[in-house]
Amino acid sequence: MREAFLPSNRQANLARLYAASALACLLACGVPLPSFAQDVGNMATKVPSGSQMLLAADTLEYNNDNQTVTAIGGVQIDYGGNRLVAQKVVYNRNTKRMVASGNVEIVNSDGTKINSQHIDITDDFADGFVNALRVETVDKAYFAAESAERMGGVLTTFHNGVYTACEPCEDKPDKAPTWRVKARKIIWNGEKKTVRFENANFEFFGFPLAYLPAFEIADPTVKRKSGFLIPSVNYNSHLGYSVKIPYYFALSPTYDLTVTGSGYTKQGFLGEAEWRQRFNNGEYSLKIAGIQQRNPDAFIDSAGRNVSSGAAGDPNKFRGMMGTQGQFAINERWDFGWDVLLQTDKNFASTYNIGKYNAAVHQSSVYLTGLNGRNYFDVRAMHFDVQENTLNSNPAARSGQQPWVLPSLDYAYIPDVSVAGGQLSLNVNTRIIRRDDLDEAFNVPYNSATPVQRVRGIEGESGRLTAETEWKRSFVTDGGLVLTPLLALQGDVDYLNASSGSLDAINHMATNLGEQDDMRSSFARFMATAGLEMRWPVLFSMAGGSSHVFEPMAQVFMRPNEQYVGGLSVPNEDAQSMVFDATTLFERDKFSGYDRVEGGSRANVGLRYSGSYINGWGTNAIFGQSYQLGGENSFAAPDLVNVGAYSGLQNTTSDYVGLFGINSPNGFAASVSGRFDEQSFEIRRAEFKAAYSGLPVSLSAKYAFIQAQPLYGFTTDRHEVTLGASTHLAQNWRVFGTGTYDLQEGLLVKDGVGFAYNDSCFTYLMTYSQSRDLNTREVTQSIGFNLSFRTLGDFGSSTNAVNTIQ
Repeated sequence: MREAFLPSNRQANLARLYAASALACLLACGVPLPSFAQDVGNMATKVPSGSQMLLAADTLEYNNDNQTVTAIGGVQIDYGGNRLVAQKVVYNRNTKRMVASGNVEIVNSDGTKINSQHIDITDDFADGFVNALRVETVDKAYFAAESAERMGGVLTTFHNGVYTACEPCEDKPDKAPTWRVKARKIIWNGEKKTVRFENANFEFFGFPLAYLPAFEIADPTVKRKSGFLIPSVNYNSHLGYSVKIPYYFALSPTYDLTVTGSGYTKQGFLGEAEWRQRFNNGEYSLKIAGIQQRNPDAFIDSAGRNVSSGAAGDPNKFRGMMGTQGQFAINERWDFGWDVLLQTDKNFASTYNIGKYNAAVHQSSVYLTGLNGRNYFDVRAMHFDVQENTLNSNPAARSGQQPWVLPSLDYAYIPDVSVAGGQLSLNVNTRIIRRDDLDEAFNVPYNSATPVQRVRGIEGESGRLTAETEWKRSFVTDGGLVLTPLLALQGDVDYLNASSGSLDAINHMATNLGEQDDMRSSFARFMATAGLEMRWPVLFSMAGGSSHVFEPMAQVFMRPNEQYVGGLSVPNEDAQSMVFDATTLFERDKFSGYDRVEGGSRANVGLRYSGSYINGWGTNAIFGQSYQLGGENSFAAPDLVNVGAYSGLQNTTSDYVGLFGINSPNGFAASVSGRFDEQSFEIRRAEFKAAYSGLPVSLSAKYAFIQAQPLYGFTTDRHEVTLGASTHLAQNWRVFGTGTYDLQEGLLVKDGVGFAYNDSCFTYLMTYSQSRDLNTREVTQSIGFNLSFRTLGDFGSSTNAVNTIQ
């Protein structure tokens, strides 16, 4: 026998040199190199051609008589992105098998880890046998077995195996995981990408929960595979109890189909189907759903109206929808997409909780968007689907009055270079709106003694094109005063084609308000503004390490009066929301849209403050007031929606507005804001928010107050408070709840409670919620639960109605 022996006490670099020499000899004799697997389910995958092997060991022995090569001590083999580590590796040239022993670990190129004390496999990893095997996949799923064998390069069979997706406990490695499946045999098919369990027991927190003779799941490394998905159950007082069972078709790497059947105890069978397809530059989906309702009259309200399926006793029981979404990148700067919902009635998708289309207000749109640096372009056609449970004949219904926007365009451009030392910006907006039904906030029938008169949307068609440019530049004086002059110019052209019914409504409103009705079919207007902003930030550093910045601030804007104000001549579609508070105090134009333009000269004066403390606490505040210096006050001139009424800006001297906020490093934050009468300091509007997020308790509170606004139909003050809480009963268990109470109506509008368990591999959620209609006081109840086992799937309700605090 001839042997080559390298003493283990030689230097490591000399060992590597001899190992490389021996490996070269083996290659010269035609010894095939082992191919490491990409994952356990696909061990036959070859390494890239031309890959070089690097072998390191303390001792290398080769025996020509027995045709074996043995590496001993700290053996590491790197080959094609794969690595094997062991105390000893023996390769037999005759049998073409490699045996590794002693803390063996194989790390594949995708991150999958295989651990064992002894591994015996062929040189190409196609067949083999492993004792005391433990496998960790790249997505942290774990297999363990007394023994395992591999056949045909595709099947790995674990004998007396265990499978789980729960990571081992570092402090107690022998502790049973949250869940695991113990099986007499686990068969991992690398070709079909499945894992089959035979004679299995499902254990939960170490206790056997269910015996499963045989079942099959997708390979944990596979994200898409045809088969049944985990079913879900739910309860709704209108629909009854329901069971939803989805089936997934993995038709191709680029497209798939999900078919879902849902059974409702009150309404029957609902069918859904969703097709999804991906391309190199985008993706789209198409979803359809329908049901032949068994009992439409279950939706009848207290007034005897079937709010979800037409009139009571309507023989047309079919309800359905079709929705599609898509987005495609034309190039790096431009995107094209759509989101369209069509349904037999206004709230089918909301009633049956159809995923992606169940929002209270769904915006259907087709759009083209471009973004390049600070420049932006967006054009889209839109329609708003208000999914409400109110009949269109009800004055409170909003769905029938929603317009088509065909189209709306926004363009913003800011040059990369300064202009006259300052920044120039350009904004363009245009929109065309068509509405088939007049949207008016009259009492029905019309009552001239009631001051609730507004025309929120005109039946017919209107269009507007607006262009606005602004230039500003900042100067800092030696004393720290920051001066920012500003110039702005805006121009509009508008047209209107209103129905006779809309003109009559406007005339009624003008008569009631004592205003002039001069609605025009077309007009043009402009607004030029010259402004100056002055800020003087002053920093105070205290001995304790805190710092405080006080910043007195004033703005002056000189401009002519707003044109076509003082009469009802301008449609207002996009500037109907008017909230004057501390966040809008220093806005040049406080209207929320382009249909109204603030005119007249105005000054905004206030104080901003921010403070930081050495213990990590921080505070911020704003307080100020606005003044009409000259010209006509745009907020005192009524339009079709009385947008300036009760705004706090309708007088020459505005109400006071203020905000104070505080935050801490321990998870607590709070803010209070309000608007106060400029003479009596009476509260006109207020909001308080507070939240604490920490262990073991998280809390949130919100209170909102709005003083009565008769012109808007709110004849009494509005008070509403919302509270939420969550507490951890143990490391992974928590209980939570939330509720909203209308103090004025004395009604708990909505409430819900629940409890949950959550760890790295398992989630359990149980919720109960109620909601009440402010008008009818009708109560809707929902119960939901969800069990989620990582890699196995979910079971329970698809959604829950309780807002859980984390």
